[in-house]
Amino acid sequence: MRSLLAAQRARWQRWLNRRIPPAREVRLDQRRIFIIPTRQGLGFLLLIALLLIGAINYQNNLAYFLAFWLLSLFLVAILNTYRSLSGLVLRHLPSVPVFVGEQACLPLELIAERRSYQALALGWPPAQLSGADVEQGGNTRVELFLPAAKRGWLKPGRLRVESRFPLGLFVAWSWVDLDQQVLVYPAPMAGAIPLADHGAQDDDEGVRIIPAGVDDYQGLRTYQPGDNKRRLHWKAYSRGQGLLVKEFAGLAGRDVWLDFASASGGVEQRLSRLTHAVLTLHQQGHAFGMRLPGVELAPSDSASHRDACLRALALYGLPT
Repeated sequence: MRSLLAAQRARWQRWLNRRIPPAREVRLDQRRIFIIPTRQGLGFLLLIALLLIGAINYQNNLAYFLAFWLLSLFLVAILNTYRSLSGLVLRHLPSVPVFVGEQACLPLELIAERRSYQALALGWPPAQLSGADVEQGGNTRVELFLPAAKRGWLKPGRLRVESRFPLGLFVAWSWVDLDQQVLVYPAPMAGAIPLADHGAQDDDEGVRIIPAGVDDYQGLRTYQPGDNKRRLHWKAYSRGQGLLVKEFAGLAGRDVWLDFASASGGVEQRLSRLTHAVLTLHQQGHAFGMRLPGVELAPSDSASHRDACLRALALYGLPT
């Protein structure tokens, strides 16, 4: 039975890929919109049937009128529910990387060119769908969230877009693939900085790595122009002691390297410790390089270097 259901789902996905191919911008039209009665719609249709049976049985003209008036309302609701999605444009927007355990934000833009759209619902079932409205000639940014459970690329798959407007008798929906994805970094794990060479002289110039690491607080000194403002001791300033800067034991010299082989624990723990080290060193303004099996990133203190390191950690060992 499970294999049969899996085969049916695979067949359904192939059919969807042909009918609604992946694209970063999708306009909903008759090929992309499906519509069926809701439970309320089926109950409404049953009510019409009972009224019609009563009208025939008692030859009551008023019952005939009410039954056919409700039937015409039911039929008109089909067109209006279809129009509540027809012509809507959905556009992919860039996402921001997150860490494991956080909520990943997958933004998109809804564009209404010809008419306004009310009571739209978007999301990935079985999670609750998010509501949205779009004014005629305008656009709306919608932010959808999913939990980031593991590192790598989070690809939510096809997005469900639906509307039950105006009467709730029908639901019109579509499954669109906007090629959405968000990069998930390993969750930072505090601990010793996994340096490539602990406490040894690097070269003849006296480059030295202090084993205590950059997390060890040493004391305060007077602020000098050019100091990292993130190290300012604001509590001392509020007490009238002037601008003081926190000092940490850290790295002396150049060519500081983070090394996967020096980290402790399993693969995921090592990646988490390296993630914490990358964030800590960048925050404190240290230039550093990073070595992973098969990957080496030259030392730098730029934000782009930090992002490259985090990306390498997120994708390490995963299929490309």
